[in-house]
Amino acid sequence: MRVWAALRAAGTAPGAFRERFEFGGRDVASWFPRHMAKGLRQMRLALRRADCLVEVHDRRHIPLSGRNPALQEALGIRPHVLVLNKVDLADPRRQPVLEQLRQQGCSHVVFTDCQRDVNVKKVVPMVARLVADGPRYHRAESSEHNILVIGVPNVGKSSLINSLRRLHLKKGKATAVGGEPGITKAVLSRIQVCEKPLMYLVDTPGVLPPRLGDVETGMKLALCGAIRDHLVGEDIMADYLLYTLNKQQQFRYVQRYGLAQPCDHIEPLLKHVALSQGRTQKVKVLTGTGNVNMMMLNYPAAAYEFLRDFRAGRLGRVTLD
Repeated sequence: MRVWAALRAAGTAPGAFRERFEFGGRDVASWFPRHMAKGLRQMRLALRRADCLVEVHDRRHIPLSGRNPALQEALGIRPHVLVLNKVDLADPRRQPVLEQLRQQGCSHVVFTDCQRDVNVKKVVPMVARLVADGPRYHRAESSEHNILVIGVPNVGKSSLINSLRRLHLKKGKATAVGGEPGITKAVLSRIQVCEKPLMYLVDTPGVLPPRLGDVETGMKLALCGAIRDHLVGEDIMADYLLYTLNKQQQFRYVQRYGLAQPCDHIEPLLKHVALSQGRTQKVKVLTGTGNVNMMMLNYPAAAYEFLRDFRAGRLGRVTLD
């Protein structure tokens, strides 16, 4: 039996882990970068020319929470497809997610892995069918499809566009992608992704809600890379991640970092991460006999490594919702 399965079977006593997480009165208002307000205004203007909205969201960890209410206001105006991306790193159970999404009004959902083009071919036919069945307003005489791609930061909007171009046009990248939020900072020109039907997509910057509902929702978005780590703090993010893994009895971190057993405090975990991954830093210490260089464990680097392992799926398939 694998280590983490054995730990689940043996079970750490229910009271051994924290039952709640203390956020320490953090102010989530500072997590909304100023450029996002401009991006939201641009997107609302671009909506006038859109025949359909393709909303991309993270299937891995937050399939339900974190979707921007400011964007959802527009979903009743135009046909809407929800693309849940990064399924390769997600919990394989889809039906509970689909049922809750239907209750939220999402009836057209596609699960994708844009890095490997999994299920991406389903997007164009679904969009074309919705556009054909719905009113096209002042664009009734046009045969082309203008699609606005929306979503919070770092969920794979640009990757979806590039994947569609690979599949339908045999073309390379049209827009930059990256693992950090904020790669796309302006509403771009139209990008062709298909010839028949003639379809153009507009990539947009990831936009967070100006007012996050609560600190925990903001923390989930941060763990998924939708908010820059330094705005929240790698230490508090790593601690919340540890709390969540223990709460869900996801103990793969025990084996990965060479721990004897699960731990409830972040300090011993980061120590093992730093030791196992070689995260050290040279520190100059002033002594009575002069300056001495010492090698110290780099705890911020260890916290970042812990977060990166989580985002890459190396700590298991974890859903935060």
